Amino acid sequence: MSKVTHVILTGGVGSRLWPLSRKSRPKQYLPIFGGKSLFEMTVDRNDTFADNVIVVGSKDNCHLSREVLEKCNVQYLDVVEAVPRNTAAAIAFAAFASDPEDILIITPSDHIIENPEAYKQAIEEAVAKAGQNFIVTFGVHPTKPETGYGYIEHKGDEVVSFREKPNQVTAQEFIDRGTFLWNSGMFCFKASVLLEELKEYQPAVYEKSLIAWQNANDGRLDEALSMEIPSISIDYAVMERSKKIKVVPAIFRWSDLGSFDSVYDYLKKMGHQVDEFGNMVIGTDNYTAFLGLENTIFVHTHNANLILHKEHSQEVKNVYSQLEKANSDLLL
Repeated sequence: MSKVTHVILTGGVGSRLWPLSRKSRPKQYLPIFGGKSLFEMTVDRNDTFADNVIVVGSKDNCHLSREVLEKCNVQYLDVVEAVPRNTAAAIAFAAFASDPEDILIITPSDHIIENPEAYKQAIEEAVAKAGQNFIVTFGVHPTKPETGYGYIEHKGDEVVSFREKPNQVTAQEFIDRGTFLWNSGMFCFKASVLLEELKEYQPAVYEKSLIAWQNANDGRLDEALSMEIPSISIDYAVMERSKKIKVVPAIFRWSDLGSFDSVYDYLKKMGHQVDEFGNMVIGTDNYTAFLGLENTIFVHTHNANLILHKEHSQEVKNVYSQLEKANSDLLL
C-alpha cells in the first residue's frame, strides 16, 4: 500500500515582506499569526494526512525548520540544499528519497489555508488521482483579480493552459471568464511518476539531481554537484509539458501571504487593530498616529521601518532589490 508523504518546500526569502522577512528568518518562520509561524501551521494542517514528512530547505534555514518540527514532535527527513536550484530539483530530491509508489503531497511552507474540511476533501481527491498515475496540481477558485499569482485555465479536472502572473486588466478578464483558477504551487503524485516525467522532459535536471542526491551526506547536498543542476521550476520542467496533469479545483480559502496587502487582509480578519481610515501597524505596540492617510501600513522592526500604501505592496520587492545591490546588512 502506498504511503503518503508530506513534502514541505521551505525555500524563498519573502522579499515582498521586508523588513519583517529577512535572510536569517524568512517569512515562513515569523511567529506573527496567533503566535504560530506559517511553517508550523503547514505542519499542523497536513499532519493527519501524512505518514511521513520530508523537509527540503537551504543550509541557511534548516535549523529553523528543526526547531518547529521538534516543538511539534514530528518525525521527518531533512534534505538540506547547499544552494537553491529551484523547485524541480527540490521536488526531485524528495522523490529520490521516497519509495517509487509513495504518494507525495508537495506544499510550500508559507501559505494560509482556511476551511479545513474543504482542504481535506481536495487532498483526498488529489491522492486518489495520484494513485491512478496522474500528476495533480491544486487550483484555487479566485476571489479577486490578483496580479501576484499565476493562473490555471481548466475545464473540469483537465488543464487547458498555465498562465503567468497577469496585469490587472488580464486578471479581470480571467475572473470574468470563470474558467481560471489561482495556481497554488501545491502538487500531488507518485514519486516514480514525477521522476519518469522529469527524466523525459528535463533529463539534465533528473540526472544531475540524482548524482547530487546519491552523493549527499545524511541528506546534506554537495555544493559543487548542486551547482551543476539546471535551475528551473517544476511548472516549466514538468507541469506545462506532461500529458498526465490533472487539476483539483479547490474551494478552500487560500493565500500565499506573499505581500503586505494579503498580510493586512488576513490580520484584519483575525482582529488585528485597524484605525477608522484603514491604517494598520505591524511589529510594535507603540502608539502610532496616521494623519491624512488611508489604507497605509506601518511596519516596524529593530533596525528598519517600512511605510506603504496597501495598493503598493507589490513594490516592496523593489526596495529589497536595491538593498541587495548595495549588499546591505538590513537584509540579514
